[in-house]
Amino acid sequence: MPETSGSTGRTPETHVIDFRAAEQLLNARDPRGAVKLLDSVIAAHPENTAARLLRARAFFAAAQLRPAELEFTIVLEREPDNAFAHFALARTYQRRGEAEQAKRHFRLAAALDPNPEYLRAARFDS
Repeated sequence: MPETSGSTGRTPETHVIDFRAAEQLLNARDPRGAVKLLDSVIAAHPENTAARLLRARAFFAAAQLRPAELEFTIVLEREPDNAFAHFALARTYQRRGEAEQAKRHFRLAAALDPNPEYLRAARFDS
């Protein structure tokens, strides 16, 4: 009999399936559906940074900016050199009208990865 997570009866394999399905939902522009799937994955595996990053992206896409900020922050606490997480957090701040916070994270993203999009956002290319 497969190992299950708590009383949900979910297996590790089911969580992987849910994660992949959440990726597909986000790509299909259903961020709320993605968040619902990822909630159970993260409840069972709170240390899973990839699931948290995907949920942060889904929150952002659903215009749930406070939860997006919290998830991106958790990712950055675990992976301070994650340029994409800095960039996405900066976009979150930018969308909320917090220009100084956004600028800081745009610059960190660009410093960590010279991706042209990051450099433009940080205004290092001008």
